[in-house]
Amino acid sequence: MAELKTVARPYAKAAFEVAREQGHVAEWANMLSILATVTKEPKLKTALGNPAFSAQEKASALAQVCEEITTEQGKAFLLNLAENKRLLLLPAISELFQQFKLNYEKAVDVKLTSAFELSAEQAQTLADSLAKKLDRTINLTNETDASLIGGVVIRTSDLIIDGSVRGKLTKLAEAINS
Repeated sequence: MAELKTVARPYAKAAFEVAREQGHVAEWANMLSILATVTKEPKLKTALGNPAFSAQEKASALAQVCEEITTEQGKAFLLNLAENKRLLLLPAISELFQQFKLNYEKAVDVKLTSAFELSAEQAQTLADSLAKKLDRTINLTNETDASLIGGVVIRTSDLIIDGSVRGKLTKLAEAINS
């Protein structure tokens, strides 16, 4: 997985720079997300990997499937990917592009898992506290998991705060066993 991201990173960065310069970051993020989803479809994935089709044919076919969202520069980007045999990297490119977008916007996606349903006020208080701590705008998604017993687990791409009862019991058991 790390290898795919390493190969995909220059393409994602180039796409992001073009999108940023033109002020179309959100449009590119949407386009890449849809293209990434489409390329995961098994039959299309097989066709894109088929050497019988030229790079031009592959790029054109993919652009036609997503013609409503594919811009002219998007088509050129797809052709570049096809010529370099990198169309199947679109999911990784989209994921990296999203990370560049969030960093550019000084935002972070946060997944909040709680043992019980949180009120909107509680969720907003947690989001505000995280925004101050991380110096970022918080895009919060909530879910419940009764197996936590109590408390919350907060996850971002590179930070996990486990304030759950289950997590504390696990740490206690580890301390007792060692």
